[in-house]
Amino acid sequence: MESESTSRRQTRAGNAFEVLWVFLQMGCTCFGGPIAHLGYFRREFVERRRWLDDKTYSDLIALCQFLPGPASSQVGFSIGLLRAGWWGGLAAWLGFTLPSAVLLTGYASLARLLDNTLGKGLVHGLKLVAVAVVAQAIWDMARRLCPDRARAAIALAALALLSVLDTVYAQLIVIGGGALLGIVVWRMSVASSASVASSAPVAGSASADAHAFALPRAASGIALVLFCVLLAGLPALEALLPATWTIRIFDVFYRSGALVFGGGHVVLPLLQQATVASGWISANDFLAGYGAAQAVPGPLFTFASYLGWMMSPSSAHWLGALCATVGIFLPGLLLVIAVLPHWQALRTRPSVAALLAGANAAVVGLLASAFYAPVWTSAVLSATDFAVAVVSLFLLTCWNVRPLLVVLLCAGAGIVETFVR
Repeated sequence: MESESTSRRQTRAGNAFEVLWVFLQMGCTCFGGPIAHLGYFRREFVERRRWLDDKTYSDLIALCQFLPGPASSQVGFSIGLLRAGWWGGLAAWLGFTLPSAVLLTGYASLARLLDNTLGKGLVHGLKLVAVAVVAQAIWDMARRLCPDRARAAIALAALALLSVLDTVYAQLIVIGGGALLGIVVWRMSVASSASVASSAPVAGSASADAHAFALPRAASGIALVLFCVLLAGLPALEALLPATWTIRIFDVFYRSGALVFGGGHVVLPLLQQATVASGWISANDFLAGYGAAQAVPGPLFTFASYLGWMMSPSSAHWLGALCATVGIFLPGLLLVIAVLPHWQALRTRPSVAALLAGANAAVVGLLASAFYAPVWTSAVLSATDFAVAVVSLFLLTCWNVRPLLVVLLCAGAGIVETFVR
């Protein structure tokens, strides 16, 4: 019995190393954002390696779209979890996250050296990348998350509300209000509830049994408690220890990761409010880093690595980057562990689908608000900037040009424009 247990542990360890190596390769080659990442994952893990079947993979996608956090990283974590247990989940997250986190912290370390004409042109070009990328994200999300008048109205109401609200809780108020409006719309008619439930992004294959994922329910409860304790306890701990900057950075990014429905570009307004509006980082540095994040593979949430570096004291940049990176990913991973065993029962409830549909519609308005300020107002300063941004948007949306090429185009245009000016 003991030898069998030892053999199982060795097999798990071997699988974990395999998971780490495969996801490290994915982290170095997966460009294009979370939707593209999910396509890469399906080809690699369903079609090529056959680590899981299509139905199970579809269920994982449905679960991770239901939860706040970075969907592609959550799906990758779940695949690693199913393949090699807890160590496999950790290996999958580490392998997929590490390349872009290292690249963006490297860019942050060089950012101060770019305070010259060439550097300013490069930074301006990266800000124009952000204009095109966020505009594309708004368009794609609006088509997917606001397919009817009710959800389009929720998105517009969120945009209008954000234009008048001046509070650090504005994003939370808007997302919560959108969720409540989703419930109201669902209750107004049985037909509306059926439409919302069938077209909400939580929908997916119902044939896979969540209990087949074999995640212990005790672990589910512990993860949920830990998620709530950190969400409520970190602000209190920060108040008790105001001089501890590591706690403050971890708290800022943990709360951002816990409140981001939709993942990817939706994190932009939350991080902007937490870092730029609070005076920790300038709008120029923020948008330059966001533009640079489009040029690297892997999850967009590693933008936090750049911000953590820039926000921390010069003697502890790497610690700041680490706190920010772990902080922004941790809540989404905890929620996967918490919800996975209960997913099948939850996803069949129309009220849950309606609530999420309303919250996701509000997220579209949230991103549209961030697109105007600070993205547009700080990047588009001339007719040339407008032309570059529009051309970049068309390259991304109509010709499906790789984001890396668009980054190079905008960076070059920004440098040329700066020298000409």
